[in-house]
Amino acid sequence: MMNRSDVFTLFPAIDLRHGRVVRLSQGRDDAKKEYSDDAVAMAASFVEAGANALHVVDLDAAFRDGDNRGLIAEIVAEVPIPVQLGGGIRDDAGVDALLESGVWRVVIGSAAVDNVPWVRDVVARCGAERIVIGIDARDGEVKTHGWTAGAGRSAAEVARDMADAGVETLVFTDIGRDGMLQGPNLPATVELAESCSLSVVVSGGVKTEAHVAECAQAKPSRGSISGVITGRAIYEGTMSLEAALKAAQC
Repeated sequence: MMNRSDVFTLFPAIDLRHGRVVRLSQGRDDAKKEYSDDAVAMAASFVEAGANALHVVDLDAAFRDGDNRGLIAEIVAEVPIPVQLGGGIRDDAGVDALLESGVWRVVIGSAAVDNVPWVRDVVARCGAERIVIGIDARDGEVKTHGWTAGAGRSAAEVARDMADAGVETLVFTDIGRDGMLQGPNLPATVELAESCSLSVVVSGGVKTEAHVAECAQAKPSRGSISGVITGRAIYEGTMSLEAALKAAQC
């Protein structure tokens, strides 16, 4: 299995809700917009446009009212590029099932914040190249459980715990920017990378290829910015995936 943590990667995002491709604004299920009822075709179109990896989120699993695991397996089988998967991953069985289905690496969120010893164990068992930790914050505080609960800790504090547990890569989402097309919070992302010396993927707010280029060109004094996730900007045409991929190579 390839390890892409040493190169900057643009991840087109496919968020799944009841089998359909959607985007939420600031993680709110009541602020949902649907873009397609054929996620497999959407994934294939991203590959055709030149994507090197995909970021898929199972919102049903995250909200604890079902899952899209069968559909995710279809996507993995259809596309010849790595698929990163997050949403509702809370235990060894969930991690193992996804990795065995061909998912490249899994993104663990709330369960990681709640149980650092488990993170240490799963990283040791599966390898740091297969386990990514999602850190989601609003106004500096980490939020968990569908962004409804405050962890009472800063992103930097959580990130340092993850580094101590053997994690190598984080996905950092500024909740206030997520799905809002207002630009990513790159300063906070760079600050996070420097605080823990890890590889960090930017998530939330990307609108234009200029935003992608800014992320690709960011050089923290410690750690790295290794990628960016974008969804709504592609779906709503504020930038083309082809242009974004070129910007990511800057």
